[in-house]
Formats: sequence, structure tokens, C-alpha cells
Amino acid sequence: MNYFFEGFKQALTLLIPPSGEIIGIIVLSLMVSASATVLAGFFAIPFGVTLAITEFRFKRVVIALLNTALAIPAVLIGLMVYIIINRRGIMGFMGILFSPWAMILAQAILAFPLITALSMAALKGIAKDTKDLALSLGASRFQMAAAVIRQGKFAFLTAIITGFSRVIGETGMTLMVGGNIKGYTRVMTTAISLETMKGNFEIGIALGLVLLTVALLVNILLQWLQGK
Repeated sequence: MNYFFEGFKQALTLLIPPSGEIIGIIVLSLMVSASATVLAGFFAIPFGVTLAITEFRFKRVVIALLNTALAIPAVLIGLMVYIIINRRGIMGFMGILFSPWAMILAQAILAFPLITALSMAALKGIAKDTKDLALSLGASRFQMAAAVIRQGKFAFLTAIITGFSRVIGETGMTLMVGGNIKGYTRVMTTAISLETMKGNFEIGIALGLVLLTVALLVNILLQWLQGK
């Protein structure tokens, strides 16, 4: 266990003050995961609201597919994105493989069903009453939808934060489409994996501590929002 404690001591020296490489990895991790979560939320929240407040044919099928998507392994999503954006893929012309954009796309796809499902589940309890009240007061369908969204704002924030916490800890998928290129696509999870395999435990421990801190802060914020 001596190597662990020695690595822990060296990790603290890397964090206090943080080296330029560590800062770059942390900033890129937060930017990629935050961008992916916002992108997913932009599409997932309206979709979740639609599923919660409207009735249409094959709605049960759509919900079943959504629940199935929640169980898809992240590495399979990474494989599908890789196939689509590599040179021979249908989006190969964009040239985004092994770039931050590829990681954002993959993480957004991973977060989409989770944010959708959480938004829909949260609105089920309030959508019907809010919908009936708004329509009884003569509101249009647009005004009714706006009222439901206002009532569910904390639920949407909770879904977004949960989606962020899901994608920031992903390794295999991010490594597959990002390539773990130093100074360009290396994020905390891929750096931890690489440096640990190389025997550089101090860097792995340092980034692990940062990742744990981010997870703790996210969960504190999530608990606060659930309390609200």
C-alpha cells in the first residue's frame, strides 16, 4: 500500500497548485460533458414533455423504445458513432472523428434517453392537473404546454444534472471516438485509464480526486434541487 500513499502525496502536489496539463484536462472534460448535456437536453426535454402531455398512436411503443435505449451499453453507442463519423461513414465528410465534437456527439446520444425519461416521469404527476386547469381557463395548447414546462422547471434541471453526471464519468465510448489525444481530446476519465496503465498513479489519483469532487458537487446540487 506504500505506493498508493506515495502516489496520493504526489497527486496532491500536482493539484496544489494544479499543473497546466491537469487544468487543460479538467477544463476539456467539463466543456465536453456540459456541451453534450445541453445538446441532449435541447431535444430531450421537449420530447419528454410531448410524451407526458399528449396522447398519440404507438405512444406505448415509443416509451418502450425509450426504456430500451436506457439499457444500451455506452461502448455500443461509441461504436455506432464511430461507424457513422469515420471516413467511410455517412457523416465522414465532416471530419470530426477523434475530436472534441465526436465526444460531444457520443455523450449527447448517451444522455438523451436518460434526460427524456426523467423529464417524462417527473411531469406525469403534474402534467394532467396543470393541463386540465390550463385548458379549463381557456388557454391555448401552446399556453398549456408553457404552463406545464413552468411547473416542471426543477424536474428539468434535475434531469440535466443527472445526464451530466452520467456522461462525465464515461470512459470507453469517449476513448473510442475521441482517441485520447494529448492536449486535444484527453479528458479526465481517459487520462486516468492511460496514466494508470503506464504506472503514473499520481496523475491518475489526482484526476480521480477531481472527478470525485465534481461528482460530489453535482450530487449536492441534485439533492438541493430535489428538495426544492
